[in-house]
Amino acid sequence: MRSNKTHPQRRSFDASSMGSTVTMLSRKEKDCCEDCGKCKCCTVRCVCISAFVFLGLAFLAMVLVLAILYGIPPRTPENRICKTANNRTGFLCDDRATCVLPSAVCNGVSNCYNSEDENPQMCSNLPKNLPAFLIFQCANPLVWIYSNQECDGYNNCGDCSDEVGSLCGSSCPAGWWRCTPVFYQFCWCIPPTFRCDGVQHCNDWSDEINCSP
Repeated sequence: MRSNKTHPQRRSFDASSMGSTVTMLSRKEKDCCEDCGKCKCCTVRCVCISAFVFLGLAFLAMVLVLAILYGIPPRTPENRICKTANNRTGFLCDDRATCVLPSAVCNGVSNCYNSEDENPQMCSNLPKNLPAFLIFQCANPLVWIYSNQECDGYNNCGDCSDEVGSLCGSSCPAGWWRCTPVFYQFCWCIPPTFRCDGVQHCNDWSDEINCSP
């Protein structure tokens, strides 16, 4: 007697239908969002990527606005040497435009916008930490002056060694009176205001001769 058993039938594998399913899934993954009636339905992955891109663009925009409002910090010059308005060697500020006289560096007053001329590291041990071009070493090894004080007509070193260099020349500054000064403040000339002021400033009294009454 035969038993009526039902044997499960095997379904044939349809490769073409499988391929269409994979294609459909990959298309959904790429599209990220689909129409769902009156709105769009997006995957969580798509939403996260969109939010990340939006935040990144917002951050860049904020940085750009701040840079415009407060200015982009200038790059520190590799060489601080510059020429002042009176053709003296000076100290170049970070803005690459302002040239400060050596004697104005580490004087307690900020002449550069970012106060780099008063940098504590540079000004903490004078003159050791100063750039060499800002310094003039007097004949007395214990005395130094700023380089712009050389050849300025004044006895800044105390021994006139800052007024005898080849850069000084042999002439006096414009309007000065040449003589051997009585006071150590000057070396070879005296300022025009000392001429005919009733006080002896030259050893030979030449500053008080031929003066109008």
